[in-house]
Amino acid sequence: MPAARASRTLPASSAAVWRVAADPYALPRWWPRVVRVEGVKPRTFTMVMQTARGRAVRADFRVTEQEQGRRRVWVQELAGTPFEKYFASVVTELRVVPAGDSQATVTLEMRQRLRGISRFGGFMASRAARRILREALNGPAEAVG
Repeated sequence: MPAARASRTLPASSAAVWRVAADPYALPRWWPRVVRVEGVKPRTFTMVMQTARGRAVRADFRVTEQEQGRRRVWVQELAGTPFEKYFASVVTELRVVPAGDSQATVTLEMRQRLRGISRFGGFMASRAARRILREALNGPAEAVG
């Protein structure tokens, strides 16, 4: 499963970064195109995103792993959604590591397994995922700062 990865060191403590990055309600402040988050439970949440054309798209997620303050992994629930015809799985991982005094390195990784004819566009999916992750890393800096 090809992975897209992006990292950035932020001028904030790892605890401060974790409070923003691991809180689903904070996603609209930093994850690209998310306008709101709904149905937040301890292990599930729904992102409502806006497309470039202004249409709302809902995506459901389930947290599968978490090491408090350090690492969180969530998977997109694809069954019965329009995403199902393109993706067999989408897994996103967030890691926060202290990097000296009042600094933290944040790493985002997205692993996508494509389905059907979409498998032949893997390089485009990886490039799009890297762009999203780089954009996403700008958000915690602003939200924490």
